[in-house]
Amino acid sequence: MRTAADDASAEFHAFFERHYAELARLAHLLTGEPDAADDLAADALLALWHRWDRVRAADHPVAYARGVVANLARTRVRTAVRERRRVALFWSQRAERAENPDVAGVVDVREALRRLPFRKRACVVLRHAFDLSEKDTALALGVSVGTVKSQTSKGVAELQRLLGTRAAPPAPRQVRAAIARSGEAAGGTR
Repeated sequence: MRTAADDASAEFHAFFERHYAELARLAHLLTGEPDAADDLAADALLALWHRWDRVRAADHPVAYARGVVANLARTRVRTAVRERRRVALFWSQRAERAENPDVAGVVDVREALRRLPFRKRACVVLRHAFDLSEKDTALALGVSVGTVKSQTSKGVAELQRLLGTRAAPPAPRQVRAAIARSGEAAGGTR
């Protein structure tokens, strides 16, 4: 004897088979990313499955599915745009080259930076090495200004502890030189 769950499952399977390719094409056209199209269509169909009782009761389930794909594609595009903006903001200011850098100091600062958790390191580097404002740093990292303030403060305090200094945070020029050297060592280009 078939249950309602079996009927719903068979109905969803038929819907999937009938509309998956169309939804993947829609995702491809909306995002311009052929690799993401299958993922977005699958994510949309998974979301539909979780609400299948409501979807199948709708007047136009395919229209609902297209709307889910469109929303997922919009989110993906917005995320990609935000990420490109963050990268552009990060690289918009070139690191300065220091004349006769204190190589030992640069190595020490670079090693201390590596030991910081990512968010603290990112806040310290963007604020001190790239001279970004708290607002621009927050925008680049996708966090609040308050988070930038606290993470920068904690990061500088941790750097002072790691570097064995109590008086002042590492000089921005030392951090800049360490960042520049790190990029060169990794083959980084801008």
